[in-house]
Amino acid sequence: MDLQDYWGVGPKTADLLASTLGTDAAVDAIESADVRALVDAGLPRGRATRILRRANGDGGLDLLATDDTRDVYKSVLSVARDYALTEHAADRVQVLTPLHDADAIEDRLDRVVAARETWERLSDDERAAVEATFADHDGRDDEGSAVETALALVDQGRTEGPFAPLADLDADALADAADALRFLDQTGDEPSVREGADDDLDRLRDARDGVERHERRSGEVVDAVKESGARDPREFREALVEYVTDETAVGPGRVREHTADDARDAADFVSGSLRNLADALREAVATREEAVAADLREDIDEARADVDAAVAAVSDIAFFLSLARFAAAFDLTRPEVVTDRDALAVEGARNLALETADGGSVAPVTYGLGDHGATGPPSGDRVSVLTGANSGGKTTLLETLCQTALLTHLGLPVPAERAEVSPVDAVVFHRRHASFNAGVLETTLRSVVPPLADDGRTLMLVDEFEAITEPGRAADLLHGLVTLTADRGDLGVYVTHLADDVDPLPEVARTDGIFAEGLDAELDLEVDYQPRFGVVGKSTPEFIVSRLVADADDRDERAAFETLAESVGKDVVERTLADAETGREE
Repeated sequence: MDLQDYWGVGPKTADLLASTLGTDAAVDAIESADVRALVDAGLPRGRATRILRRANGDGGLDLLATDDTRDVYKSVLSVARDYALTEHAADRVQVLTPLHDADAIEDRLDRVVAARETWERLSDDERAAVEATFADHDGRDDEGSAVETALALVDQGRTEGPFAPLADLDADALADAADALRFLDQTGDEPSVREGADDDLDRLRDARDGVERHERRSGEVVDAVKESGARDPREFREALVEYVTDETAVGPGRVREHTADDARDAADFVSGSLRNLADALREAVATREEAVAADLREDIDEARADVDAAVAAVSDIAFFLSLARFAAAFDLTRPEVVTDRDALAVEGARNLALETADGGSVAPVTYGLGDHGATGPPSGDRVSVLTGANSGGKTTLLETLCQTALLTHLGLPVPAERAEVSPVDAVVFHRRHASFNAGVLETTLRSVVPPLADDGRTLMLVDEFEAITEPGRAADLLHGLVTLTADRGDLGVYVTHLADDVDPLPEVARTDGIFAEGLDAELDLEVDYQPRFGVVGKSTPEFIVSRLVADADDRDERAAFETLAESVGKDVVERTLADAETGREE
């Protein structure tokens, strides 16, 4: 295959890969999602990752309809990557792309869930042994490493779940192949044999190296031989034979066989004899190395099917165990992939990014759109307008729903006690961007509207549209987006502070609200992060002003904030501060 047939590989990149890896090896690296090989060849890691995602994604990246969706996609993969057993497994996780086909999603979920069940059945010592086995061979991207890993796992009794392919391997044939692969160096243009493969070859190499060292300092050899007291050419010849035999362990017969016949003087005789002997030993080494290499290749060829199976199995085991470790670390749950109806519903959902940052202290939420069976949210509403308190978790809920949808499309468990997800063709996640100009409005509309115009199914998750234009006009545009989403039969959540201006909503839409309940003893906002369905949430400037009044050190500054308190409701501010003070006393 031509390297330029791959997305992102132009003439310069193709030349770089061909010159550093070779075309066939570069194709193998791309097809096997080997990020490291491309990076070692000189590509920036980000570019290598993009090439491999496109090459192995089968159009799945089209699901990521906005920059914010792509950011969430990258963030969840970054978290998952941290649980990889090997660098190659980490690379495979990093280039995972969304799946559109429900059967493909279910197949990957089957394998990840089965791997997690197997992983969690292992004792701590057994897990440590598996981790150590992969760590021992990590960094060696060769067949020998994979074969040794496979044999070590078999020795540990690992032949169930994701390890099952190992049970079908011929361990004896693999053991012979492992020795052969360990000693046969196939990294260069011509295979070579490493030390330890054959005693005769090692002795010949030692002899060759010794003779070559003396050949390079033949003048010293001449002086040493002369010191023996040899009186004629015959004695000098025998003295040289004795010296070389003692110094290099080459047998006297071989040394004598290659002494020079027509030397002009002692120096010429010594240098010629050493040159002849070195040439003969180099030839002997090459002959023996060729024979040993042939035997090693034969051992590998006889086990070729098992070697190939071991390489594939070890790669898959590391990959799926890595995903299993990720799922176990965050107690992820298999989502229900629904295809007979449109639904996105979660019960007890947690935001993965917050859980990673906060070490698990994340308030779970329940939410649902479409025809679902979740307990709490009304079923049947395709679109919701989410309202409520500032810093109340509205954007976090959007991101949580985006994470749930993307992880499901990746064929991975989700951070929820229960989830129902219908596959879609595009996920439009748009965060609040506080830039008030016509350019941002146009850019945003160009980003979020086209997916709604396509024939495919779209999930819309749009945050505070009013932040990019005047509130009145924003309400008109938001009403249009909600109506368009409902009319197209798509699912969507729109966060806004303009709920009253968006009425009347389409029949399949509802308004939900998140409520703040006051300030705690530390003057932090207390929020019920669980949305209330069918009601408009209220902003809470009185709580924010209350905190500003309490925190003001300067008298004039405090007086200014107290003036604001009059505007938002002095009684409410005073009551809020009194409740916080009571909390401190308790």
